[in-house]
Amino acid sequence: MPDPFDRPASIPAFALFALLPGLLLLAACLWGGGWTWAALIWMGGASQIVDTVIARGFADPQGDRVPPATDLLSVVLAGLHFLLLALGLVALSGQAMGPGMGPAARLALFLGLGLFFGQVSNSNAHELIHRGARGLFRLGAAVYVTLLLGHHTSAHRLVHHRHVATAQDPNSARLGESFWHFLPRALLGSFRAGLAAERELSARRPGRLNPYLVWVGGGLACCLLVGLALGWAGFGWYLGLCLYAQVQMMLADYVQHYGLERRLRADGRPEPVGPRHSWDAPHFLSSLMMVNAPRHSDHHAHPGRAYPGLRLKEAEAARPMLPYSLPVMASLAMLPRVWRRVMDRRVARMRAD
Repeated sequence: MPDPFDRPASIPAFALFALLPGLLLLAACLWGGGWTWAALIWMGGASQIVDTVIARGFADPQGDRVPPATDLLSVVLAGLHFLLLALGLVALSGQAMGPGMGPAARLALFLGLGLFFGQVSNSNAHELIHRGARGLFRLGAAVYVTLLLGHHTSAHRLVHHRHVATAQDPNSARLGESFWHFLPRALLGSFRAGLAAERELSARRPGRLNPYLVWVGGGLACCLLVGLALGWAGFGWYLGLCLYAQVQMMLADYVQHYGLERRLRADGRPEPVGPRHSWDAPHFLSSLMMVNAPRHSDHHAHPGRAYPGLRLKEAEAARPMLPYSLPVMASLAMLPRVWRRVMDRRVARMRAD
């Protein structure tokens, strides 16, 4: 029997594992009960255990052909995000039809939704804002706006991709920097750096609308809509979910670039971005669930490459590879001493090569 890991991942495989947690959460929002715990157990532990036990990745694709339904899956995932956000807030605020949820069930639903928004919705929105089609780009931006992180649409493309692994990028973590120090620096720094980059673009193009008006205005409109529809309880749950998702987004940035630096050339400019400037994770299940976001170095090398086409190129020497899946490493990053014991020696080896 042929080994399934010897083939590139198919769109049905991406669809199965990216949609599964969202569908479990959808059932939890509608019917509660065991669906709530099934969704949390899958998002919060079961998938990570599978990746740890089966620490393998699927084969790299050959060629740049984009499989059919690549964009369709991204659109479906974005639609599922909006649906889950609306139904989840209704359920959490106690305004759902049918039997209400107790405190434990509400906490479980909150955690499950936050994990989905921070891992799946974020990865999919990140994919969409790199698409060339205007409609897909706007759809990804809308996902970020609903998570009150619309500015990430600007900061990620205009700042992070340009300055990654340098001191000019607020979202590249320094060697020895704890996540809890990185978090406020990255959140505030990316907002400011993205705003400066957009102002510079607007100065060169008279009459251009600064998209920060949309990012900030859209976020305020979301807050107003939730408050009017669901009251203070719904508004509080909404802010909590957005913060929880944003922390996970920053965890991903922290893990994927921790301690890696671009060397300076003779003219003082940093070397071109290469595979040595991002940490990859080959684990198959989290890669499918997060639409190949753990194949991060190839994304930086080819930002316009659609998610099924991203490569690991594991045969290349001295390539930064995480020892565990991206969600597991994100959990370790919240424990600074454990994180440094695991990662600092690996960073030292990469810098020495």
